[in-house]
Amino acid sequence: MTRTTPPMVRPRTTVTTREDPPRTTSASRPTDRSARRVELEGLTAYYGDNAAVQGVSLEFRPSEVTAIIGPSGCGKSTLVRCVNRMHEEIPGTRVEGAVKLDGEDIYGPGIDPVAVRAAIGMVFQKPNPFPTMSVFDNVAAGLRLTGKRGRNLNARVEAALRGAGLWDEVKDRLGKPGSALSGGQQQRLCIARAIAVEPEVVLMDEPCSALDPQATLRIEELITELKNRYTIAIVTHNMQQAARVADSTAFMLNGELVEHALTDKIFTNPSDKRTEDYVTGRFG
Repeated sequence: MTRTTPPMVRPRTTVTTREDPPRTTSASRPTDRSARRVELEGLTAYYGDNAAVQGVSLEFRPSEVTAIIGPSGCGKSTLVRCVNRMHEEIPGTRVEGAVKLDGEDIYGPGIDPVAVRAAIGMVFQKPNPFPTMSVFDNVAAGLRLTGKRGRNLNARVEAALRGAGLWDEVKDRLGKPGSALSGGQQQRLCIARAIAVEPEVVLMDEPCSALDPQATLRIEELITELKNRYTIAIVTHNMQQAARVADSTAFMLNGELVEHALTDKIFTNPSDKRTEDYVTGRFG
């Protein structure tokens, strides 16, 4: 089979619909990049014969934060792992439906999963810096893996650490182990590692669940800053967190998408009684 050029390396274009306000360029967002739109169409994800995600159609809009909420076991983490093709790494799994990045299916023929994972970065629940690597090498690891090293490696690492709001805290200890940082710093280090390869989309699977309130607040502030450059989806069990950081919120139950709307609507006037029961604490 002839390998096609993956969508991740094609020129960036801004997709505008009637619902999208005109884009403006801010000082915090470079003029040569725009975030990408992710569309899930009838996504179903299996573990063996069990469908953990069932026919989900959902959109992550450019330069916005989409929160995914729902009780444990409802398929949230499985869904985001499908978006960057990590789900298929588990033996016995499969995916049906489509996941489109600016209209092109990342599960299409000839699309390289490694390129997909570079374009759609993931930050996990527990901070996972490479324990034997320094702060610098943790960030540089992805750049070296994708061949983006060269003479500007130092500049790229610094830019990623600045983007993750960590540079001023670690610039004098770049050679120290990444695992020696505090929990909140380790999570920001992992975010720096994810954005160093210049992805289009950043997925976060409960990134604050292992952090104290102060570190959680810093990560939430960072998410708000990063959405100027990236399309972001965040899985969270924290209703207050979703309300603080998300532009829109999707509620999942038993593997299905119950409702997706603006965050204010989800928390003040949801369309589905099951959503109301969940966000008000009646179950889950």
